[in-house]
Order: sequence, then C-alpha cells, then structure tokens
Amino acid sequence: MRYILFTLLLAIAFLSKGQSANRDIRTLIVIFDGLRPDYITPALMPNLYSLKQRGAYVSQNHSVFPTVTRVNASSYATGSYPSTHGLMGNTVYFPEVDRKNTLNTGDAGALMRIAEATGNQLLTAKSLGEILKDAGERLFVFSSGSSGQAFLQNHTVSGGAVIHPDLMLPSSIKSKVLAAVGPPPAQAVPNFAQHDWVARAFLHFGLQENGPRVSAIWFSDPDGSAHKYGIGSAQAMESIKGVDEHFGFIIRTLENRNLIDKFNIIVTADHGFATNIGKVRLRDFLIEKGLKQSANSDDVILAGNAIFVKDHDRDAIAKIVATLQPESWVGAIFTRPAGKGSHKGWVPGTLSFDVIHWDHKRSGDILVDYNWTDEANELGYKGSSFSVGVAGHGGASSFEINIPLVAFGPSFKRSYESKLPTSNIDIVPTILEIYQLPVPSSMQGRVLHELLNGGKTTGTRTARTETLEASTRISGGTYRVVVQRTIVGKQRYVDFARVERVSHD
Repeated sequence: MRYILFTLLLAIAFLSKGQSANRDIRTLIVIFDGLRPDYITPALMPNLYSLKQRGAYVSQNHSVFPTVTRVNASSYATGSYPSTHGLMGNTVYFPEVDRKNTLNTGDAGALMRIAEATGNQLLTAKSLGEILKDAGERLFVFSSGSSGQAFLQNHTVSGGAVIHPDLMLPSSIKSKVLAAVGPPPAQAVPNFAQHDWVARAFLHFGLQENGPRVSAIWFSDPDGSAHKYGIGSAQAMESIKGVDEHFGFIIRTLENRNLIDKFNIIVTADHGFATNIGKVRLRDFLIEKGLKQSANSDDVILAGNAIFVKDHDRDAIAKIVATLQPESWVGAIFTRPAGKGSHKGWVPGTLSFDVIHWDHKRSGDILVDYNWTDEANELGYKGSSFSVGVAGHGGASSFEINIPLVAFGPSFKRSYESKLPTSNIDIVPTILEIYQLPVPSSMQGRVLHELLNGGKTTGTRTARTETLEASTRISGGTYRVVVQRTIVGKQRYVDFARVERVSHD
C-alpha cells in the first residue's frame, strides 16, 4: 500500500512539474494573410522556410470554407466551424441590425453593432481569449489587417488586448502603445510600414516579463498585394519577401534575447489564393434573370455568395438554384439539408450545408461557389477561379483551401513533416492541450498529437477520403456537384468541391 501511495504521489509530482514547465512556455501564433504553401521557398521566404525545415510542418492543412478572412479568424479563435461560431462570411446579414443591408465584418464597428443587437452573441462559441482569462492568462492580438479581423480574434478582449492601427482595446492601452512604438502609419499596398509597427508592438508587449501567455500577430500581406496586382506579380512577390523579413526580425530578436526556447511558434494562413478569370457577378446575374428586383431590393439579399430569400420562399429558392446550375461559371451550390443526417440539400442537385460545416441559424438559404480550374496564370501559379477581379479567395478550390502550417518550439517535434489533415480549427485545442487547459465542448477541432513531442498518436495515424455528391438534370445534360473530404477520427476536412456538367447530346 505504501509503495502504491508513493508511486501515485511521484506521478502527481511529475505531472505537476510538467504542467508547470508548460506554463513557462509562451505561444506566438503568426498568420500571413493569403499565404499559399508554394510561396515558402528559400528565395521568397528564407526565414519561414528555415523554421519549416527545423520544426514540424503539415502539408495537408485546411482553410475553413468559405475561405475568407473573418470566417477563418473566428474559426481559429474558437476552434470551431461557422456552424458553431456563427460568423458566416466576410459580409453577413443580420436583420436585427439592418433589414435591408449587409454588414462588412472587416469593420470592428459593424461587429460591435452585431454584438449589441444579439446580446453579446457576436460569436456563438467560446474563444481562446475567454478561456485564457478563465485560467488567469491573457491573449494579445497584433494585426496590420482589417480591424474586424483583429477584433474577432479576441472579441471580448477578456483581460488581454487588441492592438491594431485603427483599434486599440482596452482603451487604456492606447497611450502605452503610442509611447512604445509611436503613432501607426497609414495603410499601403504592400503594407510594409504597418507590418513593422505591429511587429515592434509585439516585441514590446509580447516579450515583457509579465506579458501575455499567448500572442497572435497577423500580417495583411501577401493578401492585399495579390488582390490588387495578382499572384506572382512583382508587387506580390515583394510583399511576401517583406513579411518574411519582419518575421525574421521577430525570430532573431527571440534568439538574441535567449527566448527562442521559451516560445512555441505556430505559423499558418487564413486562406490560399486563386487567379480570377470570371466575367459575371452573381448579383448582376440574378437581377438580369429577374430573380432579384434591383441592386438594393430586399426580396433577395446577397451577403458575399450567400443568398437570403425573403420569407425563405421555397419556390423562389428552387428557381434561383435551377437557373444557376446550367451556368458554366457557377460551381458548387449548397442548401439546407434534405433531412436529418442527409448530405444532400433539399433543392435537387445541391449538397447540404452540413457537408461544409455551414449550417447555422444565421446561414443564408443558398451558398454559391464560383467554378474553378487547375489552370495556371501567366506567371505559372496554378488555380483559376471564375470569380471576378484580379485574384482572390473564398471558394472551394484546393488552391484556396490548402494552406501551410508550421509548428516550432519546445512542445513540437523537430524536422518533422506530417501528411495527416489539419485545419485552422485545430490550433487552439492543441494550444490548450499544451497548457493542460480544458477544451470547451463547442470546440470541434482536434489536438494535433502527431506534432507534439511525446504526443500520443492513437487514432491519428491514418486518414481516408470520401466523396459526397448530388446531381440533377439541366437543359441538355446533368449538373453534378462533388465534395471531397478527408477523415481522421471524427474530423471531416473539406478538401475541395467540384462540379461537372455532362452533356446528353
């Protein structure tokens, strides 16, 4: 009996020591907006490339669909999909805020209006900042992107902070920021000056002896440059090199201060990118076909590619879908489930919102993706979308969904590559595992044991793919939509969605 008691006490002491050691480790989450995996080369990003070689790298990491910034900011912060956290797009529709107009989630002011109108339910899932506060810890967010994206990472500012050129919360921190790093510079494309400002802000506040347990720094490039000038353009390449230099500055500072062994560094992106080759805008098409009365009418409201039909008129919904399906520029179409557990949508030839983790009371009636191809642009970068503009994201192509994930630090394996699928929703559960903090039931992500030093791998060594499909007859042929998902345990990661139109001639 004494031996058993001694063994038990020894085990408790060992576990307590391990947890205490983990609590001495800080975490830095770095997000490069719009970073494709093929940008990480010795020539373009020598600093990130070096960290990738030294740390753990995931080649099958996933953006959350819709592959837009604020959806993914919310998804990583809450460890959950839109079906749980309720932030459905970069543009959203909240009739309790405005019955006739949509809201831009890039604007923190709009998000605060949503929070006020929903009883502080901007997100319907608990986020990392709130969990850390419960544990007596803090999250600091540093961002050169939109104020909305920064706010969504720590929307309750629970004992932590949000430091952004246009948004500093709590208000008491503003004077400290200005004293430490000076007034924020103006935004530009590429956005070098603001990247420098937020990097210096992190180094000042994030490295303080009593600083935050977790910090997140979000660089707005290469997204801004790629949107404006295109993938592979001189400006986009310059922006990639620029953010890598700022990242390298952070790494060198940690090394010079002998702090590199005290930090876990997790690097990822919110989405990938595709070259846009489209000519037709969804809103204009619906108006032209008489399916929406006018640009400002409230019979049909578009929030990005989500379509809200007044009174959820089933006939109108079905007619819109049937009119879209024959169009070559239209990709996958999703509607609410045909029945409980069904992967098919209730409208013929559509897949269910459940398949893409998008079924929430805030969902629209229809979600439409633009079609895409593997075609390369003139600079050799593959991935073309029938969306309009120069280049962008938001769709279900593999080029927009596949994003890099690098994990480096005392908690992670060295020089290791994993081919198991992961997602932005897995970041926070993994951080909570490192700190031995409870994971809320709302979190749908998994702990990435395969990346952790000494991490258990039971049930995570194998993955399998599945395809889900729906089809319907269209004029002269068949419209068929297919979603491929990769499955690990209970997790189902959306790899891509494709459509095929087969002629019967």
